[in-house]
Amino acid sequence: MHVALIGATGNAGSRILAELVRRSHSVTAIVRDVTRVPALPGVEARSGDVSDESGLAALLRGHDAVISSVPFGGSDPGKLIAAVQRSGLRRYLVVGGAGSLEVALGKIPLGLKLIDTPNFPEAYRKEATAGCAFLDRLSTETELDWTFLSPSALLIPGERTGAFRLGTDLLLSNEQGSMISFEDYAVALVDELEKPAHSRKRFTVGY
Repeated sequence: MHVALIGATGNAGSRILAELVRRSHSVTAIVRDVTRVPALPGVEARSGDVSDESGLAALLRGHDAVISSVPFGGSDPGKLIAAVQRSGLRRYLVVGGAGSLEVALGKIPLGLKLIDTPNFPEAYRKEATAGCAFLDRLSTETELDWTFLSPSALLIPGERTGAFRLGTDLLLSNEQGSMISFEDYAVALVDELEKPAHSRKRFTVGY
């Protein structure tokens, strides 16, 4: 596919870029600083501003899909979604957050979002709140074929194992806690790109 990747040099974006290249997709890496984009086969770096709706729409035109991997606190959901709409694209995948996931006791949902739990780190609250708002905005979207992939509570550097679990709205965890590597997160996202299974839905990935 010909994929536009917004935020291709961040922690998640750089792993997604590597995974797309690994699978021989053609990628337009849209970033603020093109010098940070590694020289990889099939990758074209383009300078773009997520706050420039018309400029971003122009960069997105002609692609098969767009992946958004930008911090929620530094972007406007309305402008991002409008840019994708104006570009004529329909397939829109979003690197989501974990804050909006529901927590459970064992397999029993508690009706409580991760962001509302007593021990949620204050340092991440602003970004998580913006992520919840982004998902709420997407949930009303009927024009785009969107997907929002939430990681587990900890999204950390690690290895590409390809061994993980998928879920829907419940936070995934195991004996070691709730976590997923950036590398395996990228695998799950590109899997969804290639074989869509969560159209106009949020899902999650974890160990």
